[in-house]
Amino acid sequence: MNKRPRIELHLTQTDMILEILGWIAIVGIWTLTLINYFELPEIIPTHYNGAGKADGFGNKANILTLPIVSTILFVGMTILNKYPHVFNYQSEITDENALHQYTNATRLIRFLKLTIVIIFGLIVFRTIQNVSGNADGLGTWFLPLTLGMIFIPIIYFLISANKEKKTAE
Repeated sequence: MNKRPRIELHLTQTDMILEILGWIAIVGIWTLTLINYFELPEIIPTHYNGAGKADGFGNKANILTLPIVSTILFVGMTILNKYPHVFNYQSEITDENALHQYTNATRLIRFLKLTIVIIFGLIVFRTIQNVSGNADGLGTWFLPLTLGMIFIPIIYFLISANKEKKTAE
């Protein structure tokens, strides 16, 4: 691998908003889970099929997996985001395009961190609604919504990266 420029990126207002919203979402998923934990029955849905129907059940302690995993992913992606020069890019990174490519890639990671926590939070919320009798499964809207929340930003940022590539040529 050739030597890529190492640039210290300064957070824009958009980046700061995404970071703050992500940390708020982490606090929110933990708050939602812990406030409702003791009210949950001993057996809760632990898995949902593609149609959003519960098809796996287990101990209520399993609900803690969602905030734990989302927190680990969020923190891990936050640390990874400090090293954009190690990411994979569609084009060669040069001194001229590094700032744009690194900014674009780190913003995508910030957006995906927030999205992951929101998706896990929705699963916690819908699980709590299910056991309290206020919902039946995740809903048929859940899978298309989550796929859109993940892939639409990825496509947008890939297009943005390619625009810079074409401008540089």
